[in-house]
Amino acid sequence: MSKKEETELGEDFSYILRIADTDMDGLKPLRIALTSVKGIGSRTAEMICNNAGFDAFGLAGNLSVDEQEVLKTTIETYAENPEVPVWMLNRQRDLESGDELHLVGMDLKMVTGDDIDRLRATKAYRGIRHASGKKVRGQRGRSNGRTGLTLGVTLKK
Repeated sequence: MSKKEETELGEDFSYILRIADTDMDGLKPLRIALTSVKGIGSRTAEMICNNAGFDAFGLAGNLSVDEQEVLKTTIETYAENPEVPVWMLNRQRDLESGDELHLVGMDLKMVTGDDIDRLRATKAYRGIRHASGKKVRGQRGRSNGRTGLTLGVTLKK
């Protein structure tokens, strides 16, 4: 790394940020780095940056420790009380509570796993497809996405 690049990054530059149980790359712009957190897409990341008052195009590693804490609390408050349209949430009409939620990080992973387990337990078609490791949403399975050792055309005898 050259001297010029070091001065642009700053002395207290963080190459890896730990937010919402996820390592974020400090060399990426903040709105791109936030998308590495499960449950945060590009639009959500842009909204979080605006709510926290950060430059979305600035490098994520330039955030100080205090600014990282502000970002963490902004993500937590966004997940608990999102002030966005319902179509922007990733958990609409939750089965247990009936609320509109936006889950982030491990919460999203656990709830998704619970949903798949519920589908398997009820022997729903989607649950059976998940359990057998096949395509779930109606994609072509005969010629695409095949796994295993025997691939290719088989001749009938």
